[in-house]
Amino acid sequence: MVSTDFIRQLEGYGLTTARILYRMPDHRSVLQTYIWQQYDLAPRFPVLLDFLAFWERELDGPLHSVTVSHARLIRPAEIRALNGVLTLH
Repeated sequence: MVSTDFIRQLEGYGLTTARILYRMPDHRSVLQTYIWQQYDLAPRFPVLLDFLAFWERELDGPLHSVTVSHARLIRPAEIRALNGVLTLH
């Protein structure tokens, strides 16, 4: 069975890492770091935006800043259909 993460990579998803700084709910002057990592589509990042919307709606710690990095692990040029086999002796 093929991994769902591999199928997402073939569909153009890349590994996205977000460093989220947020304020502690009961000590607003203290910043805490949360690292989020998921496969997402650049440059719109719909999965990350859904997560941040959930954060603002459901969690008490207000967001301070978000730093995003993204890498496509499989590029279209790396996958080619093979139409023959060459055997060398």
